[in-house]
Amino acid sequence: MGGTAQKHRGNRYGRSEEARQSVLEAVDDLLVEVGYARLTIEGIAERAGVAKQTIYRWWPSKNDILMDAFVQDAAEALIPSDTGDLRHDLRTHARNVAAFLTASDAGAVFRALTAQAQHDPALAARLQAEHLGKQRGYDRLPFERALTRGDLDPGMDPGMDPGMDPGMDIDLAVDQIMGPIYYRVLVTGQPVTQEFTDTLVDAVLSRG
Repeated sequence: MGGTAQKHRGNRYGRSEEARQSVLEAVDDLLVEVGYARLTIEGIAERAGVAKQTIYRWWPSKNDILMDAFVQDAAEALIPSDTGDLRHDLRTHARNVAAFLTASDAGAVFRALTAQAQHDPALAARLQAEHLGKQRGYDRLPFERALTRGDLDPGMDPGMDPGMDPGMDIDLAVDQIMGPIYYRVLVTGQPVTQEFTDTLVDAVLSRG
């Protein structure tokens, strides 16, 4: 009898997880189709094929669904590769970030969340805690790996003031590569081409 109960809980969990993933997949598609203002819990539930009550059991608002969907997508797409070649890894990572932000459904979710965060302090804090802080760590990885390999000045101290650092400052380098990408995506709307991101990487490395 105990074994039967355990099996039932497992099946129920399986169905719940399947429903949860359906919601996370549906919210990306629907946001792109109807826009943030017309996105509703009812519409998400209908697209995902679940009851509205099921959604409210996990998420109190559409922003919470969007946030979970985006964090999941970003975790799968935005970790830089490690080929042992700093320039290649930085170029590839910058291209991937640009493509993710401009051409994917998840990128549309990020743009919507960023806009909402301007007047929603709780969302802004969650975006920082669950994505931006972690992404900053991912963006630093190619430099940190190169430092470990001995491909960068071993005197580099990422925590040191840039004016005192004899080597390349990692945080400044990340800002100089990623900052213009986000500026174009979120502010000017200019295209973020491969040539553009490659130029950013080359400019930083030429100064390193």
